[in-house]
Amino acid sequence: MSTNVANFNAGPAGLPRPALVQAAEELVDFESTGISIMEHSHRGKAYERVHNEAIELFRSLLGVPDSHEVLFLQGGASGMFALLPMNFLSDGGSADYVVTGTWSEKALEEASLIGTTKVAGNGANADGKFTRIPSQAELTLDPGAKYLHITSNNTIAGTQYRTFPKPPSANIPLVADMSSDILSKPIDVSKFGLIYAGAQKNLGPSGVTVVIASKDWIVQGSKRIPKIFRFATHAANNSLYHTPPTFGIYLMRNVLRWVRDQGGAAQMAKRNEDKAQALYAAIDGSHGFYTCPVEKDARSLMNVVFRLPSEDLEKNFAKEAEASGLIGLKGHRSVGGMRASIYNAVGRAEVDRLTSFMAEFQKQNS
Repeated sequence: MSTNVANFNAGPAGLPRPALVQAAEELVDFESTGISIMEHSHRGKAYERVHNEAIELFRSLLGVPDSHEVLFLQGGASGMFALLPMNFLSDGGSADYVVTGTWSEKALEEASLIGTTKVAGNGANADGKFTRIPSQAELTLDPGAKYLHITSNNTIAGTQYRTFPKPPSANIPLVADMSSDILSKPIDVSKFGLIYAGAQKNLGPSGVTVVIASKDWIVQGSKRIPKIFRFATHAANNSLYHTPPTFGIYLMRNVLRWVRDQGGAAQMAKRNEDKAQALYAAIDGSHGFYTCPVEKDARSLMNVVFRLPSEDLEKNFAKEAEASGLIGLKGHRSVGGMRASIYNAVGRAEVDRLTSFMAEFQKQNS
Protein backbone atom coordinates (compact mmCIF):
# COMPACT_ATOMS: atom_id res chain seq x y z
CA MET A 1 0.00 0.00 0.00
CA SER A 2 1.35 3.42 -0.99
CA THR A 3 1.70 5.97 1.79
CA ASN A 4 3.12 8.62 -0.53
CA VAL A 5 -0.26 10.13 -1.34
CA ALA A 6 -1.30 13.69 -0.56
CA ASN A 7 -5.10 13.85 -0.48
CA PHE A 8 -6.60 17.15 -1.68
CA ASN A 9 -10.12 15.79 -2.22
CA ALA A 10 -12.96 18.16 -1.37
CA GLY A 11 -15.04 15.58 0.46
CA PRO A 12 -15.05 12.87 1.51
CA ALA A 13 -11.63 14.14 2.39
CA GLY A 14 -8.49 12.95 4.11
CA LEU A 15 -8.58 12.04 7.78
CA PRO A 16 -5.76 12.30 10.35
CA ARG A 17 -3.74 9.10 10.18
CA PRO A 18 -3.72 8.56 13.99
CA ALA A 19 -7.54 8.53 13.93
CA LEU A 20 -7.52 5.91 11.16
CA VAL A 21 -4.79 3.82 12.78
CA GLN A 22 -6.74 3.65 16.04
CA ALA A 23 -9.86 2.61 14.13
CA ALA A 24 -7.90 -0.11 12.31
CA GLU A 25 -6.46 -1.45 15.55
CA GLU A 26 -9.88 -1.53 17.23
CA LEU A 27 -11.97 -2.57 14.24
CA VAL A 28 -12.68 -6.16 15.24
CA ASP A 29 -12.28 -5.84 19.01
CA PHE A 30 -13.25 -2.55 20.61
CA GLU A 31 -11.67 -2.04 24.06
CA SER A 32 -11.43 -5.80 24.68
CA THR A 33 -15.18 -6.26 24.42
CA GLY A 34 -14.74 -9.00 21.83
CA ILE A 35 -16.75 -7.26 19.11
CA SER A 36 -16.41 -4.23 16.88
CA ILE A 37 -17.87 -0.87 17.88
CA MET A 38 -20.07 -1.31 14.78
CA GLU A 39 -21.65 -4.33 16.46
CA HIS A 40 -22.39 -2.71 19.80
CA SER A 41 -25.89 -1.60 20.64
CA HIS A 42 -26.34 2.15 20.37
CA ARG A 43 -27.94 1.93 23.81
CA GLY A 44 -25.17 -0.11 25.36
CA LYS A 45 -22.53 1.23 27.73
CA ALA A 46 -19.60 0.71 25.33
CA TYR A 47 -21.08 2.85 22.58
CA GLU A 48 -22.62 5.30 25.05
CA ARG A 49 -19.12 6.23 26.28
CA VAL A 50 -17.97 6.98 22.71
CA HIS A 51 -21.12 8.96 21.91
CA ASN A 52 -20.95 11.16 24.98
CA GLU A 53 -17.20 11.69 24.68
CA ALA A 54 -17.67 12.90 21.10
CA ILE A 55 -20.29 15.38 22.25
CA GLU A 56 -18.13 16.66 25.08
CA LEU A 57 -15.06 16.96 22.87
CA PHE A 58 -17.07 18.96 20.38
CA ARG A 59 -18.37 21.21 23.13
CA SER A 60 -14.89 21.77 24.49
CA LEU A 61 -13.13 22.32 21.16
CA LEU A 62 -15.65 24.86 19.87
CA GLY A 63 -16.60 26.36 23.22
CA VAL A 64 -20.27 25.43 22.78
CA PRO A 65 -22.24 27.20 25.54
CA ASP A 66 -24.85 25.49 27.70
CA SER A 67 -27.51 27.38 25.76
CA HIS A 68 -26.87 25.15 22.72
CA GLU A 69 -27.32 21.47 21.95
CA VAL A 70 -24.85 19.32 20.02
CA LEU A 71 -26.68 16.81 17.84
CA PHE A 72 -25.39 13.97 15.66
CA LEU A 73 -27.82 13.35 12.79
CA GLN A 74 -27.89 11.81 9.31
CA GLY A 75 -28.70 13.13 5.87
CA GLY A 76 -25.75 15.47 5.32
CA ALA A 77 -25.99 19.19 4.69
CA SER A 78 -28.43 18.51 1.84
CA GLY A 79 -30.80 17.00 4.37
CA MET A 80 -30.41 20.06 6.55
CA PHE A 81 -31.37 22.25 3.58
CA ALA A 82 -34.84 20.73 3.99
CA LEU A 83 -35.01 20.09 7.75
CA LEU A 84 -34.25 23.71 8.61
CA PRO A 85 -37.25 25.22 6.77
CA MET A 86 -39.44 22.27 7.72
CA ASN A 87 -38.86 23.17 11.36
CA PHE A 88 -39.05 26.95 11.08
CA LEU A 89 -40.93 27.92 7.89
CA SER A 90 -43.62 25.28 7.44
CA ASP A 91 -45.97 27.16 9.82
CA GLY A 92 -45.54 30.46 7.94
CA GLY A 93 -43.16 33.40 7.85
CA SER A 94 -40.15 34.12 5.66
CA ALA A 95 -36.39 33.51 5.83
CA ASP A 96 -33.43 35.43 4.40
CA TYR A 97 -30.73 33.61 2.43
CA VAL A 98 -27.36 34.99 1.36
CA VAL A 99 -26.36 33.23 -1.86
CA THR A 100 -22.60 32.78 -2.27
CA GLY A 101 -22.28 29.56 -4.22
CA THR A 102 -23.80 26.31 -5.40
CA TRP A 103 -24.65 24.94 -1.97
CA SER A 104 -26.38 28.10 -0.75
CA GLU A 105 -28.36 28.08 -4.00
CA LYS A 106 -29.46 24.54 -3.22
CA ALA A 107 -30.34 25.48 0.36
CA LEU A 108 -32.47 28.34 -0.95
CA GLU A 109 -34.15 26.09 -3.49
CA GLU A 110 -35.15 23.55 -0.86
CA ALA A 111 -36.43 26.19 1.55
CA SER A 112 -38.50 27.80 -1.23
CA LEU A 113 -40.43 24.54 -1.60
CA ILE A 114 -41.54 24.77 2.01
CA GLY A 115 -41.99 28.45 2.80
CA THR A 116 -41.33 32.02 1.76
CA THR A 117 -37.70 32.97 1.14
CA LYS A 118 -35.87 36.14 0.17
CA VAL A 119 -32.38 36.59 -1.28
CA ALA A 120 -30.71 38.96 1.16
CA GLY A 121 -27.41 39.16 -0.72
CA ASN A 122 -25.50 37.60 -3.59
CA GLY A 123 -21.81 36.90 -4.12
CA ALA A 124 -21.93 36.51 -7.88
CA ASN A 125 -20.08 38.92 -10.18
CA ALA A 126 -21.41 40.41 -13.42
CA ASP A 127 -20.68 37.14 -15.22
CA GLY A 128 -22.69 35.16 -12.69
CA LYS A 129 -19.61 33.57 -11.14
CA PHE A 130 -19.23 33.43 -7.36
CA THR A 131 -15.99 35.28 -6.67
CA ARG A 132 -16.78 37.30 -3.55
CA ILE A 133 -18.63 37.54 -0.24
CA PRO A 134 -21.13 40.41 0.02
CA SER A 135 -20.48 42.86 2.83
CA GLN A 136 -22.91 43.63 5.63
CA ALA A 137 -23.76 46.95 3.97
CA GLU A 138 -24.78 45.16 0.77
CA LEU A 139 -27.35 42.93 2.46
CA THR A 140 -31.06 43.64 2.31
CA LEU A 141 -32.36 42.09 5.50
CA ASP A 142 -35.95 41.52 6.54
CA PRO A 143 -36.56 42.69 10.14
CA GLY A 144 -39.31 40.09 10.40
CA ALA A 145 -37.40 37.11 9.03
CA LYS A 146 -37.56 33.78 10.84
CA TYR A 147 -33.80 33.36 10.35
CA LEU A 148 -30.82 34.49 8.25
CA HIS A 149 -28.98 31.68 6.43
CA ILE A 150 -25.39 31.71 5.14
CA THR A 151 -22.85 29.20 3.86
CA SER A 152 -19.65 30.01 5.72
CA ASN A 153 -17.25 28.44 3.19
CA ASN A 154 -17.98 27.64 -0.42
CA THR A 155 -16.15 24.49 -1.51
CA ILE A 156 -16.82 24.93 -5.22
CA ALA A 157 -16.29 28.68 -5.56
CA GLY A 158 -13.38 28.85 -3.11
CA THR A 159 -14.78 31.74 -1.06
CA GLN A 160 -15.13 32.07 2.70
CA TYR A 161 -16.54 34.53 5.22
CA ARG A 162 -13.92 36.41 7.22
CA THR A 163 -16.57 38.01 9.46
CA PHE A 164 -20.11 36.76 9.76
CA PRO A 165 -23.10 39.00 8.97
CA LYS A 166 -25.37 40.26 11.71
CA PRO A 167 -29.14 39.78 11.52
CA PRO A 168 -31.14 43.04 11.83
CA SER A 169 -32.42 41.99 15.25
CA ALA A 170 -31.21 39.87 18.15
CA ASN A 171 -34.48 37.95 17.80
CA ILE A 172 -33.53 36.67 14.34
CA PRO A 173 -31.27 33.59 14.51
CA LEU A 174 -28.19 33.38 12.30
CA VAL A 175 -27.92 29.95 10.66
CA ALA A 176 -24.77 28.67 8.95
CA ASP A 177 -23.89 25.70 6.82
CA MET A 178 -20.30 25.15 8.02
CA SER A 179 -19.74 21.81 6.35
CA SER A 180 -16.34 22.70 4.91
CA ASP A 181 -14.78 24.90 7.57
CA ILE A 182 -16.19 23.83 10.91
CA LEU A 183 -13.47 23.37 13.56
CA SER A 184 -10.89 24.94 11.23
CA LYS A 185 -10.77 27.97 13.54
CA PRO A 186 -12.41 29.23 16.74
CA ILE A 187 -15.89 30.73 16.39
CA ASP A 188 -18.34 32.33 18.79
CA VAL A 189 -21.10 29.72 18.78
CA SER A 190 -23.37 31.94 20.88
CA LYS A 191 -23.85 34.23 17.83
CA PHE A 192 -25.67 31.46 15.96
CA GLY A 193 -29.12 30.03 16.32
CA LEU A 194 -28.04 26.92 14.46
CA ILE A 195 -24.92 25.56 12.76
CA TYR A 196 -24.89 22.41 10.67
CA ALA A 197 -22.07 20.52 9.00
CA GLY A 198 -21.54 17.30 7.12
CA ALA A 199 -18.63 15.55 8.84
CA GLN A 200 -16.76 14.41 5.74
CA LYS A 201 -14.40 17.37 5.37
CA ASN A 202 -12.97 18.39 8.75
CA LEU A 203 -14.65 16.10 11.27
CA GLY A 204 -14.77 12.49 10.13
CA PRO A 205 -16.31 10.17 7.56
CA SER A 206 -19.40 10.78 5.47
CA GLY A 207 -22.69 9.77 7.06
CA VAL A 208 -22.62 11.98 10.16
CA THR A 209 -24.10 15.46 10.31
CA VAL A 210 -23.31 17.68 13.29
CA VAL A 211 -25.90 20.25 14.36
CA ILE A 212 -25.26 22.87 17.02
CA ALA A 213 -28.55 24.53 17.91
CA SER A 214 -29.99 26.99 20.38
CA LYS A 215 -32.15 25.12 22.87
CA ASP A 216 -34.59 28.01 23.09
CA TRP A 217 -35.04 28.17 19.34
CA ILE A 218 -35.41 24.54 18.37
CA VAL A 219 -38.24 23.99 20.88
CA GLN A 220 -40.16 26.58 18.86
CA GLY A 221 -39.97 24.41 15.75
CA SER A 222 -43.08 23.17 14.00
CA LYS A 223 -45.08 20.41 15.68
CA ARG A 224 -46.85 19.63 12.41
CA ILE A 225 -43.96 17.71 10.90
CA PRO A 226 -43.07 14.08 11.76
CA LYS A 227 -41.15 13.70 15.01
CA ILE A 228 -38.12 12.24 13.24
CA PHE A 229 -37.65 15.54 11.38
CA ARG A 230 -37.82 17.76 14.46
CA PHE A 231 -34.54 19.03 15.89
CA ALA A 232 -36.23 19.12 19.30
CA THR A 233 -36.87 15.37 19.13
CA HIS A 234 -33.19 14.57 18.73
CA ALA A 235 -32.19 17.08 21.39
CA ALA A 236 -34.55 15.49 23.89
CA ASN A 237 -33.06 12.07 23.19
CA ASN A 238 -29.32 12.86 23.12
CA SER A 239 -29.27 12.07 19.37
CA LEU A 240 -30.41 8.53 20.17
CA TYR A 241 -34.07 8.77 19.14
CA HIS A 242 -33.26 6.20 16.47
CA THR A 243 -30.05 4.33 15.67
CA PRO A 244 -27.34 6.89 14.88
CA PRO A 245 -24.40 6.25 12.51
CA THR A 246 -22.40 4.66 15.32
CA PHE A 247 -19.17 3.85 13.49
CA GLY A 248 -19.08 7.29 11.90
CA ILE A 249 -19.50 8.91 15.31
CA TYR A 250 -16.78 6.66 16.74
CA LEU A 251 -14.37 7.71 13.99
CA MET A 252 -15.34 11.34 14.45
CA ARG A 253 -14.53 10.91 18.16
CA ASN A 254 -11.05 9.79 17.11
CA VAL A 255 -10.64 12.85 14.89
CA LEU A 256 -11.79 15.16 17.67
CA ARG A 257 -9.19 13.62 20.00
CA TRP A 258 -6.55 14.34 17.36
CA VAL A 259 -7.65 17.99 17.07
CA ARG A 260 -7.49 18.29 20.86
CA ASP A 261 -4.01 16.79 20.93
CA GLN A 262 -2.85 19.19 18.19
CA GLY A 263 -3.87 22.20 20.28
CA GLY A 264 -7.53 22.65 19.43
CA ALA A 265 -9.31 25.07 17.11
CA ALA A 266 -6.84 27.91 17.72
CA GLN A 267 -3.92 25.78 16.57
CA MET A 268 -5.92 24.52 13.61
CA ALA A 269 -6.45 28.15 12.59
CA LYS A 270 -2.70 28.84 12.64
CA ARG A 271 -1.94 25.70 10.63
CA ASN A 272 -4.65 26.46 8.08
CA GLU A 273 -3.60 30.09 7.64
CA ASP A 274 0.01 29.00 7.12
CA LYS A 275 -0.90 26.37 4.52
CA ALA A 276 -3.20 28.71 2.61
CA GLN A 277 -0.68 31.53 2.56
CA ALA A 278 1.95 29.21 1.10
CA LEU A 279 -0.38 27.99 -1.63
CA TYR A 280 -1.75 31.43 -2.56
CA ALA A 281 1.82 32.76 -2.65
CA ALA A 282 2.69 30.10 -5.21
CA ILE A 283 -0.30 31.10 -7.32
CA ASP A 284 0.26 34.86 -7.08
CA GLY A 285 3.99 34.50 -7.65
CA SER A 286 3.64 32.52 -10.89
CA HIS A 287 3.45 35.65 -13.08
CA GLY A 288 0.02 34.71 -14.36
CA PHE A 289 0.63 31.03 -15.15
CA TYR A 290 -1.66 30.20 -12.23
CA THR A 291 -4.55 32.52 -11.42
CA CYS A 292 -7.10 32.57 -8.61
CA PRO A 293 -10.50 33.98 -9.69
CA VAL A 294 -11.54 34.87 -6.14
CA GLU A 295 -11.27 38.38 -4.68
CA LYS A 296 -8.39 38.36 -2.20
CA ASP A 297 -10.45 39.31 0.86
CA ALA A 298 -12.80 36.40 0.20
CA ARG A 299 -10.29 33.63 -0.53
CA SER A 300 -11.00 30.38 1.26
CA LEU A 301 -8.46 28.86 3.62
CA MET A 302 -10.04 25.46 3.01
CA ASN A 303 -10.58 25.21 -0.75
CA VAL A 304 -8.01 26.96 -2.93
CA VAL A 305 -9.23 27.27 -6.52
CA PHE A 306 -7.00 28.21 -9.44
CA ARG A 307 -6.80 28.15 -13.22
CA LEU A 308 -4.05 27.50 -15.76
CA PRO A 309 -3.66 29.19 -19.16
CA SER A 310 -5.72 26.52 -20.98
CA GLU A 311 -8.03 23.59 -20.27
CA ASP A 312 -5.55 21.25 -21.94
CA LEU A 313 -2.86 22.34 -19.48
CA GLU A 314 -5.32 21.83 -16.62
CA LYS A 315 -6.00 18.27 -17.78
CA ASN A 316 -2.28 17.57 -17.98
CA PHE A 317 -1.71 19.17 -14.59
CA ALA A 318 -4.31 16.96 -12.93
CA LYS A 319 -2.99 13.84 -14.67
CA GLU A 320 0.65 14.46 -13.84
CA ALA A 321 -0.16 15.53 -10.28
CA GLU A 322 -2.04 12.29 -9.64
CA ALA A 323 0.87 10.30 -11.06
CA SER A 324 3.06 12.11 -8.52
CA GLY A 325 0.76 11.13 -5.64
CA LEU A 326 -1.13 14.44 -5.46
CA ILE A 327 -4.77 13.41 -5.75
CA GLY A 328 -8.12 15.19 -5.81
CA LEU A 329 -6.97 18.38 -7.55
CA LYS A 330 -9.53 18.62 -10.35
CA GLY A 331 -12.01 21.44 -9.80
CA HIS A 332 -15.71 20.75 -9.46
CA ARG A 333 -17.26 19.70 -12.77
CA SER A 334 -19.58 22.73 -12.73
CA VAL A 335 -16.72 25.27 -12.77
CA GLY A 336 -13.64 23.41 -14.01
CA GLY A 337 -10.11 24.49 -13.17
CA MET A 338 -8.18 23.14 -10.23
CA ARG A 339 -8.99 22.95 -6.52
CA ALA A 340 -6.80 22.01 -3.58
CA SER A 341 -8.82 21.28 -0.46
CA ILE A 342 -6.52 21.79 2.49
CA TYR A 343 -8.64 20.83 5.48
CA ASN A 344 -7.32 20.23 8.98
CA ALA A 345 -5.87 16.80 8.20
CA VAL A 346 -3.73 18.14 5.33
CA GLY A 347 -0.30 19.13 6.63
CA ARG A 348 2.15 21.80 5.50
CA ALA A 349 4.36 19.08 4.05
CA GLU A 350 1.62 18.06 1.61
CA VAL A 351 1.10 21.68 0.59
CA ASP A 352 4.84 22.08 0.04
CA ARG A 353 4.79 19.02 -2.21
CA LEU A 354 2.01 20.64 -4.22
CA THR A 355 3.73 24.02 -4.57
CA SER A 356 6.96 22.29 -5.64
CA PHE A 357 5.04 20.35 -8.25
CA MET A 358 3.37 23.56 -9.43
CA ALA A 359 6.72 25.27 -9.88
CA GLU A 360 8.13 22.34 -11.86
CA PHE A 361 5.02 22.04 -14.01
CA GLN A 362 5.18 25.73 -14.84
CA LYS A 363 8.85 25.41 -15.72
CA GLN A 364 8.14 22.51 -18.09
CA ASN A 365 5.13 24.17 -19.73
CA SER A 366 6.01 27.84 -20.04
